[in-house]
Amino acid sequence: MRLEPSSLASSAHATDAAASELLIDYPGDGVAVVRMNRPQATNALSLNLQALLSSAFTQLAADPQVRAIVLTGGEKVFAAGGDIKGLEGAGPIEIMQRHTERVWAPIERCPKPIIAAVCGYAFGGGAELAMHCDIILAGEGASFSQPEIRIGIMPGIGGTQRLVRAVGKFNAMRMLLTGKPVSASEAQAMGLVSQVFADDQVLPEALKMAKLIAAMPPLAVMQIKEVVLAGVDASLETALMLERKANQLLFATRDQKEGMQAFIEKRKPKFEGR
Repeated sequence: MRLEPSSLASSAHATDAAASELLIDYPGDGVAVVRMNRPQATNALSLNLQALLSSAFTQLAADPQVRAIVLTGGEKVFAAGGDIKGLEGAGPIEIMQRHTERVWAPIERCPKPIIAAVCGYAFGGGAELAMHCDIILAGEGASFSQPEIRIGIMPGIGGTQRLVRAVGKFNAMRMLLTGKPVSASEAQAMGLVSQVFADDQVLPEALKMAKLIAAMPPLAVMQIKEVVLAGVDASLETALMLERKANQLLFATRDQKEGMQAFIEKRKPKFEGR
């Protein structure tokens, strides 16, 4: 079917609108900021938004100029769950064929540190998305929940498995079986949140931390992240072996030479990621 110019303009506008659901900014110093932008839908994780996140993290992982990533939904809401309207009529085969594990893999496997800057709701898929990150900074008004049980389903993007590893069986079961949210301060006490700040300071603090990490030697940063994630479910003996091997490997880098020499000479090191 041939599209008339008006149809083309309408199609282009729709494409631009869909793409604007995710904004990426580069404030400098090796940091990228990824912002979910569906305020009218409280950043519900539609299939389009999930695809945009997947594509963005694939690109950022491959960008040598990016050394740390901040993921946020803005000052009002992080992400208030999945897009229920897109799930209500779906059958099990359709859900299986969506392969969410593939869509979320670029976030899960991103070699660079990801800091979640959470304000407002991080519910359902939003909480699962935050748990894909390496550090979670939350505003005082933030809250976390896995409410899937209330609509007859359960978490399907790591909400049961990552949550129990973060907060332990008893806290995880309470959240999963009641669907009730927990406050930022309670989430911090449970081990789900790294630090809590005033709501208007969450993003600035996340940027400050991201810039600090981005100034570190990139190869050491990536090795630390890789070993922590690989070792968390391994035996202690295996995990310690992974740690030793990664530590030994870093002694082959120019950044190790530069870091130690700068320390001896009492000057600021210049890390190249080599």
